[in-house]
Amino acid sequence: MSRKILYIINPIAGTRTKKDLQQFIEKRTAAAGIPFQVFPSVASGDYSFLLSIIEEERFTDIVVAGGDGTISQVVSSLMKTNLNFGIIPCGSGNGLALAAGISKNPEKALEVVLNGKPSLVDGFLVNGLFACMLTGIGFDAKVAHEFSNQKTRGLKTYATLVSKNFFSADPYPFTVEANGLRFNTEAYFISIANSNQFGNNFTIAPKALLSDGYLDIVIAKRSSKPYLLFNLIKQILAGKLIKMESSLKQPVIYFQTEKIKIMNPAEAPMHIDGDPAEMAVEVNVQILKSCFLLIQPA
Repeated sequence: MSRKILYIINPIAGTRTKKDLQQFIEKRTAAAGIPFQVFPSVASGDYSFLLSIIEEERFTDIVVAGGDGTISQVVSSLMKTNLNFGIIPCGSGNGLALAAGISKNPEKALEVVLNGKPSLVDGFLVNGLFACMLTGIGFDAKVAHEFSNQKTRGLKTYATLVSKNFFSADPYPFTVEANGLRFNTEAYFISIANSNQFGNNFTIAPKALLSDGYLDIVIAKRSSKPYLLFNLIKQILAGKLIKMESSLKQPVIYFQTEKIKIMNPAEAPMHIDGDPAEMAVEVNVQILKSCFLLIQPA
């Protein structure tokens, strides 16, 4: 079957201008002999208006030039089309692309789109909202909320906000239910990961894979900040999963599950794939196994 690509380009993602990128995409795709159309991303995040266009024009691939948030929105709206999804990463973190082995270099990423291989990957639902990669509750979500309001994006801005907030952060009370267990804890953050990427090649859940059918849960419990930081680094470097029962005794809890329920009585902030989300007292998360086709390096 001959290919036809629908490109969705976020004009404000990340730090780079998109005019030259769009011209490059159009020139390279035309040279490959593949018909295509380009649409801008939409502020609402709802791309269901493209469903009739996809059917009429018989597109085979949807390629997003943007960050993790835009990619998640596009996939959520259009994954029932069963088309192939591609990524040209130009966001601030690009966690999903990096987890899939897709270069942040636009030329190399476009080569993956044109010559890569689609394979099924997982997603997950957070209170009914779709996520591709990572959801955070607590400290990292507070940073995500502040980051979304910055005029200047990029790694430097994000690192500055992390440094500013880390040592002043307070823990939040949570009740967690997963794998048949229920426990109370005070934690600085809870990360729910479908990939091993926090973004910018920083690993938060070293054993997480895009297509293993599990969510990786990382809970940074209340402890002294230097001790917590040491144990986070130790956990990441060790890259080991511990049985959930044993993990509960550690400063950093790390386990896998197919679903998790989190009671969040203090209404700690939350993000979904880097974008601020509405705070919730109860957070229910479940894996969606093999739910969309992602074009990855062959």
